[in-house]
Amino acid sequence: MKKRTFTCGFDAALAVVGGKWKMLILWALHSDGPLRFGQLRRAIDGISERVLISQLKEMEASQLVHREEFHQVPPKVEYSLTEFGSSLLDALMPLGDWGSANMERIASRLGTARSEPET
Repeated sequence: MKKRTFTCGFDAALAVVGGKWKMLILWALHSDGPLRFGQLRRAIDGISERVLISQLKEMEASQLVHREEFHQVPPKVEYSLTEFGSSLLDALMPLGDWGSANMERIASRLGTARSEPET
């Protein structure tokens, strides 16, 4: 397999967090703590089971997420952020703040409704 060469820091960061769902998964794990698969799926509106499985596998391979299996009946698996994943979320927080500050403008340009943040 050929080793990837990044052109800049954005390129490297997007290689790890690119796509629609990974930032939402990071946020859910950050805000709600370690979560089981079903809890994580319910926390992210609109994500399919297949996509969540795929994204979690990629994030585990990138060392953003830790998967812990508990050997019990019924089987239990929990997902949590790694220190590396937390550091990425820290870097993404200003982007989330920008999105919150400009949500109305973005929604009006994209023709979508603005949803109220959950408290």
